[in-house]
Formats: sequence, C-alpha cells, structure tokens
Amino acid sequence: METKDVILELRTKNKLSQDELAEKIHVTRQAVSRWETGGTIPNTETLKLLSKLFGVSINTLLGSPRKLICQCCGMPLDDTTMSKETDGTFNEEYCKWCYAEGKFTYTNIEKLIDFCAEHMANENWPVEQARAYFEEMLPKLHYWQQPK
Repeated sequence: METKDVILELRTKNKLSQDELAEKIHVTRQAVSRWETGGTIPNTETLKLLSKLFGVSINTLLGSPRKLICQCCGMPLDDTTMSKETDGTFNEEYCKWCYAEGKFTYTNIEKLIDFCAEHMANENWPVEQARAYFEEMLPKLHYWQQPK
C-alpha cells in the first residue's frame, strides 16, 4: 500500500475531513489533498505528527517499505508489537517486550537467550537447536553490538 492510500484510509477511518486533519497537524487542506493524490508525501516532522495522531508507526504511514525486526531479540515488528517512547511515539527499533516505558528489559544476552530458547522451542525445534540459533543471531543485532 502506498503512503497516499494509507493516509486516506486512516483519515476516513477516523472520520476526519481533509480540513479537520489539516487543522490537527497544522498544515493546509491542500497539503492533505496532495498527499492523498500522491503528489507529495509528508515531511519527517509531519510524519511524526501523523504517527502520533493515528497511533501507527512511520513505517506504516510510508506503506511498510521496510521489514522491521527488534534489534534486541530479533522479533518481527509491526504496530502491535513495536515499543513506544515515554511520550507515546513509536520506537521502530525494539519490540514492546525488550523496551518498555523508556527502559530496556534485557541487559544480559545470556538471560535473553535462555528466555527465547525456552519459549520458542517445540517438538520440531528442540531447545538445543533454538539456543544455538539465538546464540548465533542475537550478537549480530544492533543492541548487543553497542557498548553497555
């Protein structure tokens, strides 16, 4: 889905006219019209306002061009699993379980590996195999490469 379609869908779903949306985010009705016809896309600051107003990530507003994963545990991210900052804005790097209320849940990779291996293992993926996968994958994620 393209940005123009996403904005139109969110605006109509929220029962807002172009004028009402424009007023809420401090732009002109013509700007909203241009977004919805695909003439332009909102700038970064306006995308942040739209994200907060509609409760969706900027990635969603842009038509989900990137496949996001949590940079702590590797979980695929969407608007339901993505973390939020203390001001309510989406944090598109981490899931809501690894980063909550402005704080990281895990500071020890071994504890995260233990948790993930135990909870992801099943009859087709034994715990030893799950553990080996997480031991290989997690250190490659941005969070674990930063100095603590």
